[in-house]
Amino acid sequence: MAKTYKIAVMPGDGTGPEVTAEAVKVLKAAAGKFNFKVDLTNFDFGGERYKRTGETLPDSGVEELRKFDAILLGAIGHPDVAPGILEKGILLKARFELDQYINLRPVKLYPGVATPLKDKGPDDINFAVIRENTGDLYTGTGGFTMKGTPHEVAVQSAVYSRFQVDRCLKYAFEYARKFGKKATGRGEHNTLALCGKTNVLTYIYDLWERAFHEMGQKDYPDIKREYYHVDATCMWFVKNPEWFDVIVTGNLFGDIITDLGAMIQGGMGIAAGGNLNPEGVSMFEPIGGSAPKYTGKGVINPLAAICAAQMLLASLGEEKAADVIEKAVMFTTANKLKSLAAGKMGFSTSQVGDIVAEKVAE
Repeated sequence: MAKTYKIAVMPGDGTGPEVTAEAVKVLKAAAGKFNFKVDLTNFDFGGERYKRTGETLPDSGVEELRKFDAILLGAIGHPDVAPGILEKGILLKARFELDQYINLRPVKLYPGVATPLKDKGPDDINFAVIRENTGDLYTGTGGFTMKGTPHEVAVQSAVYSRFQVDRCLKYAFEYARKFGKKATGRGEHNTLALCGKTNVLTYIYDLWERAFHEMGQKDYPDIKREYYHVDATCMWFVKNPEWFDVIVTGNLFGDIITDLGAMIQGGMGIAAGGNLNPEGVSMFEPIGGSAPKYTGKGVINPLAAICAAQMLLASLGEEKAADVIEKAVMFTTANKLKSLAAGKMGFSTSQVGDIVAEKVAE
């Protein structure tokens, strides 16, 4: 009997529904080929619902989402809603309430995709960033005093517990063991690098660094350990991306360096990420925004959303299906698209989805 996966679909705002439709198309093609089923349920959390009801992601919505095997998200962000309302009320609430404590961001240059880095190719840009996803400055710890006066003070504190750090590091070491360069035949070592700022953030990253080396020495002696300051990491992403294998870092630094990673792998049109709870419900999304100026025009690139669906299947254990989707995306970038840019692909949004789905089904 075919296995059935219950998947919550949150198309969201702007071009989110358009790219999500293509991701779902490819999911269904993979399900048909590999003899499993996807039971899809749509949720309308986003800007239009907020304008209509004043709700972002209600507690009842969180409880509904707990019942699913995974969540596929399109995009959040509406031009008529002030920045921060939807992002905090939907994205951050889902991550925190569902305890999606890992943000996984593969940074991989596919064949045929242009990178702004001179003389770098797919062999040079192929690594992953693991970002702790529930702590740091994103906890909202802080506040104002004397707000609106010349003496106003704003405080926002970065907060981490040893528990949060340890569980993130454990995931990162395990990931490096399974997907590092040695494990995948791309180098001599599986390497995990901690990205921090130990010379200035002497409390937070002292905790991270001690935990990193203690765990590595005790449980992962086979994993090579390195440390990079975050500013140096940004520099080396541009200068020597081939140095990197697997990187682990805190929430804020991870937020920054993964966007830089997206640019060197070809842009937001190809970059996907997962908000993971390895013991619960995980959420997968293209990391670009809702691109409202392209809404309804059928010109937006859906490959990042399709890559999010690929990551979703890999997380559910359907690794063969995930591998076939990735190969179909690589075929498409290498042989079909003129560009990843909206309106310049040489195909419409739905046509790109068709190309990938048909390749998956072959």
